[in-house]
Amino acid sequence: MTTHTPVLFIHGLWLHATSWNSWIDVFEQAGYAASAPGWPGDPDTVAEARANAESIADHGIDDVVAHFAKIIEGLDAKPILVGHSFGGMIAQKLLGQGLAAAAVAIDAAQIKGVLPLPLSALRATLPVFKNPSNRHRSVSLTPEQFRYAFGNAISPEESDELFERWAIPAPGKPLFEAAAANFDPHSPAAVNTANELRGPLLLMMGGRDHTVPESVTRATLKQYRHSSAVTEIMDFPDRAHSLTIDHGWREVADAALTWLGTHAEAIARPAS
Repeated sequence: MTTHTPVLFIHGLWLHATSWNSWIDVFEQAGYAASAPGWPGDPDTVAEARANAESIADHGIDDVVAHFAKIIEGLDAKPILVGHSFGGMIAQKLLGQGLAAAAVAIDAAQIKGVLPLPLSALRATLPVFKNPSNRHRSVSLTPEQFRYAFGNAISPEESDELFERWAIPAPGKPLFEAAAANFDPHSPAAVNTANELRGPLLLMMGGRDHTVPESVTRATLKQYRHSSAVTEIMDFPDRAHSLTIDHGWREVADAALTWLGTHAEAIARPAS
């Protein structure tokens, strides 16, 4: 395939944008023009992000959506969006707004209307919610907390290695916004799931994910029942929240590429 269609990778909480580097290489080899911009306030490197955590703090969902919408404005064509965790929510919002040609949302954070709140998800996000002041702060995970939230389906040694390589502080604000979404009529976690004219959407999930369990992703799929636009789901039963960065990342990346190829004709049609 030689498309040169732009692809934007959007990271979620606690991972740096450079964690997408291997994906960028694979997508560029497949003919796409791929890049992974950081969130607003993200320093260029993991080390800088850890040293300047205050630059990451207090950025909410709307800030991140506006940031990526501005990036999209500067592209020659509507991009394909590939987002992980909260990046998956951001990708869905932008797709629903007609700003993207397609989206792949991997273990995406729950959007407004999704009701399941599994205990494992509460435990994974407890480092943020244990202090209400964290809404306006950035919060770091310990290696042990990272193992539970991300690395529970891989060895402790691999989880610790991924933590050292990619983990950065994350703003607490998006989690507080998502937690209150179903009580807020104007929640920034709302997605236009009824858009009939948007491009295709793939929801990917890991069957052993503690942070975004399968029940959340399946409930997200139901939110799209009023749209006839392509919306599909793909399960990796033995994978957890680290599936985009651990030793099995290539399987997930190849599955995303295959799915995009299958829906190439629909993706080529301009979304409205």
